[in-house]
Amino acid sequence: MNPNTNPTDIGRNRTGIGTSPVHSREMEEAARQSPPVGNAADFDILRTEVSRIAPPIGTVPPPTTLKGVAKAAAKALQGRSAAAFIDKLTERLAFERTGIRLYEAVIATLPASDIGKGTLTADAVNGLRDEEHQHVALAREALEELGADPTAQTPCADLAGVQGHGLVQSVSDPRMTLTQRLSSILIAELTDNDGWTLLIEMADNIGLRDLGERFSHALAQEERHLELVRTWLRERLNVQLVGEAEVAAPEQPQA
Repeated sequence: MNPNTNPTDIGRNRTGIGTSPVHSREMEEAARQSPPVGNAADFDILRTEVSRIAPPIGTVPPPTTLKGVAKAAAKALQGRSAAAFIDKLTERLAFERTGIRLYEAVIATLPASDIGKGTLTADAVNGLRDEEHQHVALAREALEELGADPTAQTPCADLAGVQGHGLVQSVSDPRMTLTQRLSSILIAELTDNDGWTLLIEMADNIGLRDLGERFSHALAQEERHLELVRTWLRERLNVQLVGEAEVAAPEQPQA
């Protein structure tokens, strides 16, 4: 394929069966003649049985130390509520690290991208990356204040790593355009917004309101990230539809 080809250009895409009616009919006939291997009901039964006996993906380690932990925090760390909160906080730490990698990949490819006349700038993307660094530091400090080990891979942190793997792959693929990378980052920012919202609610429910207030600042930044990414993606898609000269740039979300 010509490296100068745009992904939205009409090209020689032969993935659909409509490109070869003769061969598609032969394929359909062969499928009808082939005996099925198992059935959906059998697979559902197998999944249920395996789910019943499978061990958890991991566990939450006990606090490394309670020295210096505030009384309210120490009280909150008693019982299952503490483990659930630490698990979700470690998840946020893991996902924020993924966010940094996503923005780093975009920053690295900006020189090869046609930014155009929209509101997306290299400085703006760098600013979002820097705030993701701040959120990593916030989650790490909160875990340390609670006596937890921020380097521990809890179950939800493990899950966040698996979930983020596909996003990192998509933005790191050199064939992806800036528009496509922004689409992946939009998924991450939507997840981030809900993640911080849940953490704030959990912190309030177990009496850690000071932490909840600090998390609220991160949430406000993530809400702005989301609006910026939405704006950038919308601008680029509108350019593909009607051309850059005809697209009026929307107002930039306030910092």
